[in-house]
Amino acid sequence: MNIDKDTIVLAILEFDSIAAGFNALDDMVKTAPVKIIDARTICFGKYLIVFSGDVASTEYSFYKGKETGGNHLVDSLFLPLVHPEIIDAVGNIKQTEKWGTIGIIETKTVTSAVEAADIAAKEGGIEIVEIRLANGFGGKSYVKMIGDLENVQAAMDAGTAKITLKNLLFAKTVIPQPENEIKKYFLK
Repeated sequence: MNIDKDTIVLAILEFDSIAAGFNALDDMVKTAPVKIIDARTICFGKYLIVFSGDVASTEYSFYKGKETGGNHLVDSLFLPLVHPEIIDAVGNIKQTEKWGTIGIIETKTVTSAVEAADIAAKEGGIEIVEIRLANGFGGKSYVKMIGDLENVQAAMDAGTAKITLKNLLFAKTVIPQPENEIKKYFLK
């Protein structure tokens, strides 16, 4: 997924119906000028819309999409100040020379993974290595991060708190001293 590096507003809508997703997409672009970054089906027949634009246009389209999707809305996220690391990590694996404590957050929705990653990145002291979005994972997504133990633990706690309250956390792990041998698999 290619997200413009100048993006400061990121919004995501995730529906449990493909038809509802397409209907919402059409209404959203008719409501305000937004840039559709990605709109596609994902595992288990869900529909994902990722978009951006100026704050007002993105917000108008976001609420229009939520309204149109109605009961088919699974999860949503409006990030007016998305952390820059999120832009690089969504759907990509960032190569890094760092090697230290690993943190992984596994979520039940795409939207909750991006939300957890943004909160974790804003906690600071870690590097978001990847945000994998639902393709081939049974509708789940995950976030991989790296840093020192204290920062990874703090980022994990911050990143999982809100999605736990929303019952969207599937699993999480912190590996304090990962073996060098697994680095090639972690960054693959």
